[in-house]
Amino acid sequence: MARAYPALDIDGGNYDLLAASLDDFAPTAIEERGPVLRVFFGTRESRDAAQAALGVCVQTAAVEVSDEDWARRSQEHLEPITIGRVTVVPTPDTRLAGPVPTSVIRLVIQPSMGFGTGHHATTRLCLVALQAIDVAGKIVLDVGTGSGILAIAAARLGAASAVGIDVDEDAIRSARDNLRLNPEAEHVTFEVGDLATIPVPRSDVVIANLTRWLLERSATVLAGAVRTGGLLIASGFHPDECSLVTRAFGNATVVWQDAEQAWTALAMKKL
Repeated sequence: MARAYPALDIDGGNYDLLAASLDDFAPTAIEERGPVLRVFFGTRESRDAAQAALGVCVQTAAVEVSDEDWARRSQEHLEPITIGRVTVVPTPDTRLAGPVPTSVIRLVIQPSMGFGTGHHATTRLCLVALQAIDVAGKIVLDVGTGSGILAIAAARLGAASAVGIDVDEDAIRSARDNLRLNPEAEHVTFEVGDLATIPVPRSDVVIANLTRWLLERSATVLAGAVRTGGLLIASGFHPDECSLVTRAFGNATVVWQDAEQAWTALAMKKL
């Protein structure tokens, strides 16, 4: 049976105010659909509580988004996307237009509603960051790995090893499926678990493509997973929230920053 993801469609309202209002309910993703924001939650209880809290300020509708239907429709229309040296395709037999340079790293990432395919701005920003900071020979940890795209990309970019963790068992199944489609990605493992409760290697690079709410609340644990002198790549928040995120990681300095489509990403060096 296909999994259904609890979400809230919000019509109208100020993006920044809505994002701030929703933070207490731990949204897992926000999708912009024209004037409507579709906000996903880990549980229906969180979704329903958020809807009640918004009250009559904006128009809302609780929805259940089918993973199977979304994946089927996405695979029909999803085009390859290139970010620097990395090109992401939805199926192994996807053909690329024109001659492909030998320097291109091709990743096969199957579409799934809950997990990144590279087509969301925050995932693209993290892929840019991985190429900007040079992960060759590094130990990489991807927190909230989803489809596994960032851990797999890190390995293809030369990381010595990459571990992806996620609290969602479906995400880990998706990540392992994608890893099998990318046999060139070596020394990559995926595990179900929370960074705060499972042993993970102290890493040279930690990737956290989460939300501002999760980044702030997990800052101590995330920073603890980074070796001194190592880097934390953080994304999943609005540019206006940068100061809140950097304040949460006080013992770090920003060494790289970029933004796209009202989203931003930072790379911070642990001092």
